[in-house]
Amino acid sequence: MTQVVITGTGLYTPEHAVDNDALVATFNTWAEGENARHADASAAGEREPLAYSSSAFIEKASGIKSRYVLDADGILDPERMRPHLPDRGNDEPSIQCEMALSAAQQALTSAGINAEDIELVIVACSNLERAYPAIAVELQQALGTRGYGFDMNVACSSATFALETAANAIASGSVKRALIVNPEICSAHLNFRDRDSHFIFGDACTAMVLENDVVAQAQERYAILGTKLVTQFSNAIRNNAGFLNRVTDSDPAALDKLFVQEGRRVFKEVCPLVARLIGNHLASLELGGGDVRRLWLHQANLHMNDLIARKVLGASPTLEQAPVILDRYANTSSAGSIIAFHLHREALNSGDIGVICSFGAGYSAGSVVVQKV
Repeated sequence: MTQVVITGTGLYTPEHAVDNDALVATFNTWAEGENARHADASAAGEREPLAYSSSAFIEKASGIKSRYVLDADGILDPERMRPHLPDRGNDEPSIQCEMALSAAQQALTSAGINAEDIELVIVACSNLERAYPAIAVELQQALGTRGYGFDMNVACSSATFALETAANAIASGSVKRALIVNPEICSAHLNFRDRDSHFIFGDACTAMVLENDVVAQAQERYAILGTKLVTQFSNAIRNNAGFLNRVTDSDPAALDKLFVQEGRRVFKEVCPLVARLIGNHLASLELGGGDVRRLWLHQANLHMNDLIARKVLGASPTLEQAPVILDRYANTSSAGSIIAFHLHREALNSGDIGVICSFGAGYSAGSVVVQKV
């Protein structure tokens, strides 16, 4: 039986960090201006004044303290409140290809292999900057890999769904090595004028190398014991931006075409779904919560992760058991659980079990059980 192993990871972190205080100052400046402009309507009871944000509110609601973004100036400009990313020509590298290249090169170095050893490239993320040609094929050329590549999108679960896809390709014998990259530019689909969500997202890119254990050269390896995926349709998290906006005569930049969610409903419905997924997956491998040394969970909300980890482990998790990176990275969609895996797999011994898990819009959720070799 073919054993598939994760042998390398990489992380691209943008240089601009925006803390809660800076984000709140921009939001409140904008809200103050809006309230002043509509003072008469508010006085007449025709319009509720906009509520102000605060760093304390953000941290209590989410556990987020800061985030990295590709452009801070545009986000922190009360007149703009969105990133400014200049358009690139067709002969220039795409933004996501540049991000992916940085993370991928780290992952290849970590795995101790060259780009030409890779036979499959998957770019998996929540938002792709164009429909075609595929970012994965552009990255394939930029790196100099062999074989083939394609893009895929399963929202925040894109990385774990790509993990199963790549692992299956290796297990079937069609390829020996695969590269998965998750270039997330979440700041571009966020409405920074929505008090309930203006703080949620950040930008980042992760990469992973998967190999047939027979050809792997890296000393540090994580055997994939199994993968399990689930989807369940829900409108509770939605993004309506798409190429049909222009033919339906709707404005692609309209705020209702950006990220929207029903936070309380998501919490109530997703937490039990994910805990059940992980529990059933472990049971199918004749494992239980007590066998899990580390949970690398999707980094969306600290309260969700605490609840899921408690249900899986049977007790309140320590930071070692369920590492947190969303305090400084915020929600980086599919990259979040991989950032946690990349930064927090120290002190694991041979034979230790861990779970990489993501969950998000769809609903979609993926569980990947690994064991340090």
